[in-house]
Amino acid sequence: MNLVGHLRCFVVVAEELHFGRAAERLGMAQPPLSQRIQRLEKELGVRLFDRSSRKVELTAPGALLLDEARDILARVDRVYSVAERARLGAARAVRAGLPSDLGGPIVAALIAAFRERRPDLRLDLRETGTAEQVRALAEGVLDAGVLRHPCPARDLEFGPMLGQSLGVLLPAGATPGGAAPDGELDLADLGAHDLVTFPREEAPGSHDELLAACRRHGYAPPAVHEARHPQFAVGLVLAGTAVALVPRAAVGSTPGVVWRPLAGGPLSLRTSCAWRAPDPPDGVADFAAVATAVLRREAGMTPLDRAPARRVVPRPSSGFLA
Repeated sequence: MNLVGHLRCFVVVAEELHFGRAAERLGMAQPPLSQRIQRLEKELGVRLFDRSSRKVELTAPGALLLDEARDILARVDRVYSVAERARLGAARAVRAGLPSDLGGPIVAALIAAFRERRPDLRLDLRETGTAEQVRALAEGVLDAGVLRHPCPARDLEFGPMLGQSLGVLLPAGATPGGAAPDGELDLADLGAHDLVTFPREEAPGSHDELLAACRRHGYAPPAVHEARHPQFAVGLVLAGTAVALVPRAAVGSTPGVVWRPLAGGPLSLRTSCAWRAPDPPDGVADFAAVATAVLRREAGMTPLDRAPARRVVPRPSSGFLA
């Protein structure tokens, strides 16, 4: 049995608690995924999930195994990463994590800007949430990352803090709370609508902070739906019962939905680059400089006066990009 492959399937199912969504993430059909979980349960001699027609839940042994499985997979990834770096010669790459909601144009701009600045280095980008990035940075699997705040700061240093205001993604023509069909909305106008937001596991601090701010401003959503990718969020909004809180730059020109600003700008995402302290590998300073510049230019993020703990601006090899 391919234990590593089966453990990877187990972790994804445990994160999704839904075999269909887990199969989609893994790029496989649902029946083979169910068979892999059954083989793993048989090999380990424990039941990992309680399954019914309506929900999937971790058993107590499954919950106990989850952290161990993640640790094993991280170590396996590190082995492959070290082997790849050795094959390419003296680790000539910067391994960096990015949140899944940045969008294709921003990722492409980041790659192009880094290639122009450091043609001697590869940029190895990995789509992963803040919580996993923090673990990967601590374990040396990543050299740098783009994180959402608040997040754990132990043994990490951060670049400039950037803010990105959130607005409301609505079905075209919707008038929540009887508001006018255009212009700003109050959060309290959204009270009858479910909320679509990023999964809590990706950035727990940012997720909890967002929901707390919604409640403070009069919006307590009847239900919260998690969407890992923007197009899934758009689909839920188009269904007509939910709204999404997203930056303007994430919307584009999607038919059937409109983006409306929030009165007073009560909600924002806080983002910065991060790397391990105290001596980052070659190229990390350049990545932080390029990423900060691209996020300001392409995503409309703006510098914030408030900075996370241990704020440090690394000295790039050829000056900071404005």
